[in-house]
Amino acid sequence: MRKIVTFVTVTICVILFYFTFQSALAVLDDDWQLPEKSTGELIDHRIVLITQELDTPFWDKVGVGAKQQAEKDGARLEIWGSYGNNQEDFLKQIEIAIYSQVDGIIVQGLDTNEFKELTKVTAASYGIPVITVANDVPMAESLRRTYVGSNQYLAGRLIAEQLVHDMGVSGEVVLMLDRTQEYYQTQRLKGIQDFLSEYPNVKLIEAETEDSREQVIATTKDLLNRMPNVDSFIAVNAKFADDLVEEIDRRSNAETYYIYSFDDDLASVSLLEQGKIDGMIEQSPEMMGTLSVELMMNWLNEENLPLNLDGYLTDIRMIKQVDEQ
Repeated sequence: MRKIVTFVTVTICVILFYFTFQSALAVLDDDWQLPEKSTGELIDHRIVLITQELDTPFWDKVGVGAKQQAEKDGARLEIWGSYGNNQEDFLKQIEIAIYSQVDGIIVQGLDTNEFKELTKVTAASYGIPVITVANDVPMAESLRRTYVGSNQYLAGRLIAEQLVHDMGVSGEVVLMLDRTQEYYQTQRLKGIQDFLSEYPNVKLIEAETEDSREQVIATTKDLLNRMPNVDSFIAVNAKFADDLVEEIDRRSNAETYYIYSFDDDLASVSLLEQGKIDGMIEQSPEMMGTLSVELMMNWLNEENLPLNLDGYLTDIRMIKQVDEQ
């Protein structure tokens, strides 16, 4: 019995030695090669696009452009934000993105101290780059890396130029403004003022109102009562256009006035198609999304740096109701 056990043990050892020897030969064989190192880099940057106006046509287009570019660049893009200009919720979303330590934040600029504190101090302390899109804030006050969007000053000049073309070189023009004007609105306003400063017979009336339906209607009603000779209205904040036109229609007919707006509010587009307003600045929201992601990836990958602190401007054009037909 002991001989059998010894024989089996020796046999197993011989077999194991044989396979070990064969494996060693395979390793030493000149034809055997180590797996090649992958030449492709794994890109897994996480970028968040944050807006105050989720599910609106303008920002949906920004999101489309951003998503397409993110897929092209191999980045993970998430779209966050709030509905109906809820500033508190919007700022909370930015704060969450920072503390989640995302790689980059693309955000609709908001010209408030709370927003600037988040971008200039909190995001900077975490080393998270911020790019503003569509609405800018001053770079020195926010430390944003760059801005992608329309030249709002030029947009104001284009509207003023169209106004003079339609109305003539004299008349009364009401500028509908937020009581607390954001940076993009002050840029639009400056463009309008600078162009119309060359026409001394065009009188500008700045009408400030709170950003609510009730206040816009009340302000419009008061203007129509006190200034019966007004010729034109410009909704510097495009969100005022719908309520402005509604109140004018109650009193007379919006088509008796020259009215202008911007396309960052759905109502302006609809009013233009109905012939209720005479002209509108059309922007390039999809390109804003595309370019903002491209520039963010350039920053994260340290390519084509530094970014232009003055921003990257996308196309705008003045369109009239006849262009839509």
